[in-house]
Amino acid sequence: MTTNNLSYHTIREALFGASRFFEAQGVRAAMYNAESMVQHLLGWNKTQLLMNWEQPFPEEHRGAFDELVHRRGAGEPLQYLLGVQEFYGREFQVSSAVLIPRPETEFLVEEVLKQKRVFGASPLIVDIGTGSGAIAVTLAAEWPEARVIAIDISPDALEMARSNAARLGVADRITFFQGDLIAPLLEQGLRPDIIVSNPPYIPSADCEELDIEVRDHEPRLALDGGEDGLNPYRIISAALPKLWPATGPAYVAYEVGIHQDRDVEAMIASAVPEVETGIKPDLQGIGRVIWGRRE
Repeated sequence: MTTNNLSYHTIREALFGASRFFEAQGVRAAMYNAESMVQHLLGWNKTQLLMNWEQPFPEEHRGAFDELVHRRGAGEPLQYLLGVQEFYGREFQVSSAVLIPRPETEFLVEEVLKQKRVFGASPLIVDIGTGSGAIAVTLAAEWPEARVIAIDISPDALEMARSNAARLGVADRITFFQGDLIAPLLEQGLRPDIIVSNPPYIPSADCEELDIEVRDHEPRLALDGGEDGLNPYRIISAALPKLWPATGPAYVAYEVGIHQDRDVEAMIASAVPEVETGIKPDLQGIGRVIWGRRE
C-alpha cells in the first residue's frame, strides 16, 4: 500500500508520508490532518497515538487511510471526511449538506447567552438557518429553560440538525421547521423573544473566489447571501416589528462577514427605532456579532 507513492509500514511512517503529501497539495496543518485521520480510524486519543508511534500500521485500516488522505489532498474538508466537528465543547455530526461550524460562531452563542439576565423564565428562541443545529442545540443545552425553534430551507440540513439534537439530549426542546428564513414564523404566527441567525453572507460573485475546500464542498445555499451578501439580514431585520412580541424585551443577534457590521447594525436600527444596538468583535478585531435589543 502506498500514499503519494511512498510506502509505509509503521504508524509514524504513515503520518509523515501523509503529512508530506498534504504539504505538497497545499493543505494547511498537514500533520494535524494526518494525526486526526489515524486517531479517527483507530479510535485513539493523542496519547495513544504517541505511545504506539512505532507500531505497524494496522493492515485492515490501510485502504480507508489511503482513501482519506487522497480525498483530503483533493480539497475535501477534514470535518466532512471524519463526519464530526467540535463546537462549544460538544461534538456535532457534519456532512456536505451543512456548513461546518466555525469557532467564531461561538461568539454569537456567547452574546445570546448573556441575555439570560433579561429573559429569565422560558423565552422562545429561534435559530434561522440552523444547518447542523450547532447554534440551536447549544442554546438548548446551555439554557435549559428556553424553548428553541430551528429553521432551515434544506431538508437534509434539518435531518442533520435533528440527529445532533437527539444525540446531545435536547431534541424534546427544539421544534424544527423547513422553510426560507422567516417564512415558517409568519406561517405559524410565532413571535420569538430572541432571534439568532448565522445566515449566508458571502456576496454571490465572491463565492467563486473562496478556498477550494469551501467553494467546491460546502453547500452554496449556506454561503451565498445575494449580490452584496446582505439579503438575509435585510429580510429578517425589516420583519422584526412583526416577528418580535408586541411588548416586553426582545433581542436579535447575527453573525456577519468582514466589513458588514455597520450596514447590518443600521438595518436593525432602521427597522426598530427604539432598539439599542451593538457590535461584538472577534479575536481578530473583525465586527462579527451584531445585536439589537428592545428593553
